[in-house]
Amino acid sequence: MSDSDKPEPASAREVDVATRAASARSGALAAIMAAVLSGTHKGVTKPMGGRMRIGKAQDNDLVLTDDTVSRHHCELIRSPEGIHIRDLDSTNGTRVDGTRIREAMVQPGSVVKVGEVEISLRPAAQKVEVLPSDKPMFGTAIGQSLSMRTIFGVLERIAPTDATVLLEGETGTGKDVLARSIWQASARAPKAFMVVDCGAVSYSLIESELFGHERGAFTGAVASRQGAFELADGGTVFLDEIGELPLDVQPKLLRVLETREFRRVGGNKTMHTNVRVIAATKRDLLREVQAGKFREDLYFRLAVVPVTVPPLRGRREDIPFLVTHILKTAGASEMNVAPETMQALSAHDWPGNVRELRNVLERAVYMAQAVGSRELSVIALPGSAPPTDTAFVFEPGKSYRDTRAKYDGEFEKRYVKWLLGRHTGNVSAAAREAKMDRKHLHDMAKKHGLRGEGGDEG
Repeated sequence: MSDSDKPEPASAREVDVATRAASARSGALAAIMAAVLSGTHKGVTKPMGGRMRIGKAQDNDLVLTDDTVSRHHCELIRSPEGIHIRDLDSTNGTRVDGTRIREAMVQPGSVVKVGEVEISLRPAAQKVEVLPSDKPMFGTAIGQSLSMRTIFGVLERIAPTDATVLLEGETGTGKDVLARSIWQASARAPKAFMVVDCGAVSYSLIESELFGHERGAFTGAVASRQGAFELADGGTVFLDEIGELPLDVQPKLLRVLETREFRRVGGNKTMHTNVRVIAATKRDLLREVQAGKFREDLYFRLAVVPVTVPPLRGRREDIPFLVTHILKTAGASEMNVAPETMQALSAHDWPGNVRELRNVLERAVYMAQAVGSRELSVIALPGSAPPTDTAFVFEPGKSYRDTRAKYDGEFEKRYVKWLLGRHTGNVSAAAREAKMDRKHLHDMAKKHGLRGEGGDEG
């Protein structure tokens, strides 16, 4: 009789029945992963259901072809009390904590030795699905896109806690706005919100900026000074551009995060602090860790709740909403944005993200107000030509004749300007190249106000 054909002992059947009954009463058990730690299949992982058979034969749930493993070596059965392990009369035995067993009950986290192969029974990481927020804003951060509402859904649940948050993303994506919104939505809102820009403070002063210093601690320290962790006690410290923090300061920050204790520069007194830390960076910190430029232990201590803020080009549907909001905050909500302008704004890549968009709109508002206009019709975007240079923008409701007349006139003006520019305003030379009557070219240039200096007036 083969191992797989042997009848199950009554005790095993009773455990199996008990497992199914308990599952029916209390719901699904926490997921367990069987991870192979040694042998030929080292590194292999297998999720464990209610039952898992391990052995060399291909009909096992976890197949191990090592010489010390029998065809059907052992069986694992889940129960509310733990994991029931039963050896299937294997040649080299099944061991728990060095002791050979026939049957045993272990807890998740245990290591079982099957022959000479070690297998860890680890609790599997549970993926918690957070639904996107039904609100298009979180504090002063706004966004209607799914990516932003997903972030808002996470932060709505995390903000009331004391969890450390790491905000990653390109410059100008609004990480500082999100950080302040987290603080405002927390129980620490009545207390201080201290900002330390790790990239703006000089290398020699960053430690003092964080932890303070005593008088005479270094040249220029003429008086004692409190640092951010002391001033923000009971509140929140926002460490902007944390990726710029010098390597020799990183262990001291890690100690504060773990023990809530620090000493001023040049001081001997241990001080206690009760702050929440929010950090932000435009760098890829995991890559910095791999390059040896950022401590791995500090990264994991900061990334309790990691949030990656998408660039504006990855959520273009938010641009009209952002335009309306920015104009309102700039006191220009009465300004009209032409359809072609909005299309150009939505098509731009925005390497500076929301910060660049705000700058462009504020500049356009000032220019419009200077000439008494109430419409933002054309905005020259940084690094690009005006939108009419690159594409036709058709307007609903306009007839074919009117639409063509608009672009005929625009084409004529741009062509004549280009042509005269090639000949430094000499109308005769420009007309000869274009193979057109000099008088006709002169009239077109005059109509568009393009008569160049030094033009041949004949």
